[in-house]
Amino acid sequence: MANFPELPPLPTGLVGSYAQPEWLIRRDLLAKSLPARIRRTDLWRVAEEHLPEALDDAVRLAVHEQERAGIDIITDGEACRESYSNHFANALDGIDRDNPGQAKDRTGAAVSVPRVVGPIRRRGPVEVEAVRFLRAQTDRAIKVTVPGPFTMAQQAQDDHYGDRAKLAMAYAAAVNEEVLDLYAAGVDIVQLDEPYLEARPEEGRAYAIPAIDRALQGAPGPTMLHICFGYGIHVGEKANRYRYLAELAGCTVTDLSIEAAQPKLDLGVLADLGSKRIHLGVIDLREPAVETPELVAERLRAALKFLPVERLAVAPDCGMKYIPRARAYAKMANMVEGARMVRARL
Repeated sequence: MANFPELPPLPTGLVGSYAQPEWLIRRDLLAKSLPARIRRTDLWRVAEEHLPEALDDAVRLAVHEQERAGIDIITDGEACRESYSNHFANALDGIDRDNPGQAKDRTGAAVSVPRVVGPIRRRGPVEVEAVRFLRAQTDRAIKVTVPGPFTMAQQAQDDHYGDRAKLAMAYAAAVNEEVLDLYAAGVDIVQLDEPYLEARPEEGRAYAIPAIDRALQGAPGPTMLHICFGYGIHVGEKANRYRYLAELAGCTVTDLSIEAAQPKLDLGVLADLGSKRIHLGVIDLREPAVETPELVAERLRAALKFLPVERLAVAPDCGMKYIPRARAYAKMANMVEGARMVRARL
C-alpha cells in the first residue's frame, strides 16, 4: 500500500461514481433503466475497438475535474463501469452469463440478475489495473469501490447454494481476495457498496456483518462502507432514518458513507455509530438546484453537534452517475467550498 496522503480536516470525496461524458454513455438508456445487474454493453456510445482508449480518457477527465474542484480523496469516477455492481459481480466464476436469472430490485421491479450455478470464486483481479491507472493520474489519496457481499447476494438468483447467507459468505471470500490485491496495487481506501442493507434490513441483521468482516479480513488500510436509500433518480420519497445503520457500529470498517441530504436524515443516529469516521452526504442528487457553499456548511455544522471534527468527512449522498456533468461539477465544487468554509473556522 502507498503511504497514505495526509488529509485535511473534513476531507472531501465522491461516493464512487461521477457523471460520465455524453460522448461515452447512452444517458437516455441509462436514465430509463434501473442499475444494471448483468452486463449492458449497449449503454456505450463508442465502438468496441475504440472503447478502451475512450474509457481511459473518461477516467482522466473524472480525475481532472475532481482535482480542479479540490476533492481530497479521488476515485476514477467509475467511468469504466455500466453500474456500480455489475462489472465485478459478472467477472466471477459460478455465474451463468449466457442465461441470467431474475430477482426483485429494491423498488419491487423484477430485473435480470446474475444466475449462480456453481461455487462463487474470483478467477483473477477485476479492478487492479484500474487502480494502477488511477494511481498514475494523481498524487492525492485514491479510493476504489467494490460491491459488497450482502448486496451481491441480494442481486442474484441462487441456483446453487440454496442459502443466501452461504451465498453472501462465498461472495465475501471473492471480495476479500480482490480487496487485498487492490491495496497491493496502491489504493489508499477500499469501499464496499452495501445499499441493500437498508432495503433488506431483516436479512441484514441475520448475516450481513460476518460477510462484511470476511470481505475485509486482513485489509492493511482504511476501509469504508456505503449505505443509502437508492439513487435519487429512482427513489423520490425517502425516510428520515435508516432501518439498518446503527448495526454497522459493530463491523470492522473504519469509515461509513451515508446518505443524509435528500432524506433530511435525523442526525441523532451519528451518536450511535461508535468510532467510525462518517462521510456525510450533504449533496441531494435528486434536486436539480445546485447547493450553495453556505448550505453545505450549514449541513456540516449540524453534524458537528453529534461528531468531533476528526470523525466527519464530506461527500454527496450517493454516486453522481445519473446527473448531468455540468451539474455534477457545480455541486461537487460547492461541496468542497462549503467544507472549506467550515474548516476555516475550526
